[in-house]
Amino acid sequence: MQLLDQLNDSILSLSGFWPEIALLVAIGIIVLTDLVFMPRSEDRLSVATPGVFLPANAGAATRNRTIQYGLSLLAVLVTGAFVIGQGSLEKGYLFNSVLLLDNQAVFYKFVVTLAAGFAILHAWTVRPKTAIPLDWLPLLLSLLLGLYLMAMSVNLLTIYLSIELVSISSYLLTALSTSRKASEGGLKYLLFGAVSSALMLYGMSLLYGLTGTLALPDTLDQLSRNDSLVIYVAGFLTLAGILFKLSLVPFHVWTPDAYEAAPTPVVAFFSVGPKAAALLVLMRVLTILPAGFQTPLAVIALASITFGNLSALWQTDAKRLLAYSSIAHAGFLLVGVVAFNETGFEAATFYVATYVFINMAAFLLIDLLNQQQDENLTIQKFSGLGTRLPFLSAALTVVMIALTGLPPTVGFTAKLLAFSSLLEAYQTGGNPWLLALFGIGLLNAVVSLFFYLRIPFLLYFRPASTTDLPHKTTPLSPLILASVLTLAVLLLFFKPDWVLRWITRL
Repeated sequence: MQLLDQLNDSILSLSGFWPEIALLVAIGIIVLTDLVFMPRSEDRLSVATPGVFLPANAGAATRNRTIQYGLSLLAVLVTGAFVIGQGSLEKGYLFNSVLLLDNQAVFYKFVVTLAAGFAILHAWTVRPKTAIPLDWLPLLLSLLLGLYLMAMSVNLLTIYLSIELVSISSYLLTALSTSRKASEGGLKYLLFGAVSSALMLYGMSLLYGLTGTLALPDTLDQLSRNDSLVIYVAGFLTLAGILFKLSLVPFHVWTPDAYEAAPTPVVAFFSVGPKAAALLVLMRVLTILPAGFQTPLAVIALASITFGNLSALWQTDAKRLLAYSSIAHAGFLLVGVVAFNETGFEAATFYVATYVFINMAAFLLIDLLNQQQDENLTIQKFSGLGTRLPFLSAALTVVMIALTGLPPTVGFTAKLLAFSSLLEAYQTGGNPWLLALFGIGLLNAVVSLFFYLRIPFLLYFRPASTTDLPHKTTPLSPLILASVLTLAVLLLFFKPDWVLRWITRL
C-alpha cells in the first residue's frame, strides 16, 4: 500500500476511533485541571497530615477532588456513549488492519467501561476523606484506553503494545501510595509482568518468523505449514502475557500482593477490567492456533481453580481472600474457552460480563463494612456486623453466594453455562481432560463454600470482635450503588436473556 493510501486509510479510521480519542482528550484535561486547581504546597501538606485541616485548605482540597472525580466520571460516561454508538457503525478494520472494530470489541469495551465507572463511583462515594491520591484517575483512564485497544487488536504488535499500556498503568496504580506494602506489591507486579511480557514478545517473534506476518487472520494459513512442536512452543510463549493478565496459574504469583497493596477501588477494577479484555485477546489468538492447545489449557484451568480455592481456605485478610478467589474464577472463566466451541465462547463472555457486577459489589461492600477504613482488613472484623449493618450484611451475603455459584444469583447461571459447554465439548471430542476438569471443577465449587460462606457466618453468628467501634451512618450514594450492583446479581439470574441475547449476536 502506498504512503498516501495509508494516510487516507488512517484518516478514515478515525470515525471508528472516537472513544479512544475522547479518552486521550480527557486524560489531558484532567491532568491540566489538577495542576490548575490543586492546593498550594502548604495546603497539600496540611491536608496530608491527619487531624490538621484548616477550613480554607480543606475547602481547596475538596474542590479539587470534586472536580477531578466529576471530570473522570464524565469522561467514562462520554466514552461509554461513544462505545454504544459504535454498535450501529459499519464494522471493519482500522489503521491498515492493525485494529478491528466488530461487535465483540464493542461489547467488551462496554463491559470494561462499566467496570471503570463503578470503580470511580466506589472511590468517590465510599472514601471521601481517605488518601487515594488523585493521580490514580488519569492512570485509570490510561488503563481503560489500553483495554479498548486490547479489545480491538488483531495484530501481534498492537496486542503487545496495548497489553504493555495496561500493564504499566497497573504497576503505577498498585504502587501509587507511599506505604511499604504498596511499594512491595508494585515491585512484585512489575517483576512478574516483565518476565511474562518478555516471554510473550519472544513467542510473537517466533510466530512472525514462522509466518512472515503480524496479522492474526493471515497467521492461520501460514501456521498450518509448520511443524507442530514449533507452533506449540511459539504459541505458549505468546500466551504467557495473556495468561498473566488473567491471573492464571502459573502466572498468578503477583495477584495476592498486588490486591493487598492497592486501594480497594483500584483492586476492584483490576479484578474485572483487564480480565475481560484479556479474555477477548485470548479467544482471538486461539483461533489461529491448532486444537491441540485444548488439553494444556484444560490443565491450566484445573490448576487455577484448585490452587485458588485451596489457598483461599487459609486466608484471614479479606482482600487476599478475594485475590485467590479471582485466580479460581479465572480458571472457571477459562472453562468456557477450553470447550473450543461457539457455546463455550458465549458462556465465557457471559461469565465475564456478569462477573463485573459480582466482583465490583464484593469489593464495594467489603469497603462499606470496613468501619475503621483500614486497608489491613481481616475477615474477623466482620464479626457481629449483621445486626449493626443489616442491609450491607445481607447484600454481601448475596454476593458471597454468587461467588460460590449458587442460586438464586447469576453466579450459578454463569457456571452452569460454562460447564454445560464443557460437557458438550467432551461428548463431541472425548478428551478425558475435559471430563476431569468438569468433575474436579464442580468439586471445587463445593470447596469454595467453606471460605465464601465464612464471611456471612461471621456477620450473623459471631459476636463483634470489638465493642469500641463508633456506629457510623452509611451515606446514601454508596448505598444506592451497592443496591444497583446487588440487584443486578439477582435479576440476571431470573433474566439472563438480557445479556445472552446481546452475546449471541456478536
